[in-house]
Amino acid sequence: MTIVIPFFEQLQQHTKDAQQTMRNAPVFTACAKGEMSLDAYISFLTQAYHHVKHTVPLLMACGSRLPEHYEWLRQAIGEYIEEEKGHHEWILNDIQTCGGNTDDVRANTHQGKVGADIELMVAYLYHQIDRRNPMAFFGMVWVLEGTSVSEGGQVATAIQTTLTLPDSAMTYLKSHSELDQEHIKMFEGLMNQITDPDDQQAIIDGANMVYQLYGQMLHNLPIIPI
Repeated sequence: MTIVIPFFEQLQQHTKDAQQTMRNAPVFTACAKGEMSLDAYISFLTQAYHHVKHTVPLLMACGSRLPEHYEWLRQAIGEYIEEEKGHHEWILNDIQTCGGNTDDVRANTHQGKVGADIELMVAYLYHQIDRRNPMAFFGMVWVLEGTSVSEGGQVATAIQTTLTLPDSAMTYLKSHSELDQEHIKMFEGLMNQITDPDDQQAIIDGANMVYQLYGQMLHNLPIIPI
């Protein structure tokens, strides 16, 4: 008797090494030790802005490229778009509360400029959707929402405690660590309906690439011990 492993479980298994490499970024240790600097937090938020602002456009692009037999998945994307609209503005509000320059971030200039890792990550996703397999986009969903659920709440609490920041400076991290709890449950159900081997591999490959590039961004944050 052949045992069929649900695809969501396969996705977790085939991306665990890349996930662990990402989690080795110094920022996680710095947070745990109370050594997170305000500059590092603003830098993180800046890079978050530069990929979160693409979430809705990427969802739209992915939905437009899905074949007809994935109409059920396109419907789920439509619901997801409604929940994700405007989240990049939350990040700008957090940056402003922390004393950062939101004009530079919005304009992608000076200290607010996107880093190479995030720029490549976003470009990779658009390329996969436009030229390869749009299902690769769901690899990013697994990385970002899975990380938010597993690490986001603890990281947010540690940063807020260390830097004595008000709740108004933690909107993005705190809201997403809670919101993504629900998203992951929905995501698991959707992924377990994906049976095409090529589409499954595209999602796994997409997740591993995003883990690598997002992880590089985390490794490059300017951690300054107190």
